[in-house]
Amino acid sequence: MGSVFARGFLRIGHPVYPVTREMSVPDISKHIAEPQIVLLAVAEKVLHPVLGKIPVNWRDRLVLLQNELLPNDWVKYDYHNRTVISVWFEKKNGQDSKVIIPSPAYGPNAELLETALGSIDIPVQLLLDGEALLFELVSKNVYTLTTNIAGLKTGGNVGELWSQHRDTVREIAGEVIQLQEKLTCRELDSEALITSMAKAFEGDPEHRCMGRSAPARLQRALELANNFKLDLALIRSIAVS
Repeated sequence: MGSVFARGFLRIGHPVYPVTREMSVPDISKHIAEPQIVLLAVAEKVLHPVLGKIPVNWRDRLVLLQNELLPNDWVKYDYHNRTVISVWFEKKNGQDSKVIIPSPAYGPNAELLETALGSIDIPVQLLLDGEALLFELVSKNVYTLTTNIAGLKTGGNVGELWSQHRDTVREIAGEVIQLQEKLTCRELDSEALITSMAKAFEGDPEHRCMGRSAPARLQRALELANNFKLDLALIRSIAVS
C-alpha cells in the first residue's frame, strides 16, 4: 500500500524516503527532522508497537491508513494532529491499484493526499470534521469485518453475498456494529452504516469476501467480544463451524 502513496507523491514532485522495519527510525529522524508527512503503512497487528516508537519530531506529521482503525488507536499515544485516510482501493502484486469508492481523509495533510493520489487517478473525499472521520472509519470496519467473517461461511464475492445472503449479512453487520459501539464508547446509526456498506458493495461487486487475513480478523473480533462480554452469537457460530 505504501508504494501506491509513494508513486503519487513522486508524481507531484515530492521526494520520498522509504523506511523499513530493519532501519533505525530514531537515526533517520535525526537526518530527516522535518518531513512534510510520515506515512505509517504497516499491518494492523503491528500498528501499536510502531506507534509507540514514532520519534517526537515526527508525531505531528503522521498519516495513518490501516484497516480496523479507530480514534482510540492513536489517542492513547497523544497523537492529536495526525491525518487519517480510510483506504478504499486495493493493491495486489503485479496489478495496478483498483478503486472501490473514493477514500475519505481528514487532517492537516488531507489535501496533500488528495493531490498526490489524484495524480494517479485515485479519488479522495475530504471530510469536514472528526465526527465524519469516525463514521467513515467505523463504516470501513463494518464492511471489512462483515465481509471477511461472512465470507468464511459463504465464500464468493460481495455482490453474491449481498444478493444471496442479505439477512445473514445484516445480522453479522449488526453484531460488528455492537463491537464498534463498545470500541468507540458511543451509540452508532446501524442503518446508516449498513447503507454505507451496501454502497461499497456496489462499487466493486466482484470483490472477494475474504482473503488470508479473514481468520485473524475473526479471532481479534472474538477476543474483543470476550473483553466486552458481548454475545455475538452468529459470529461465534461461524468461528466454530
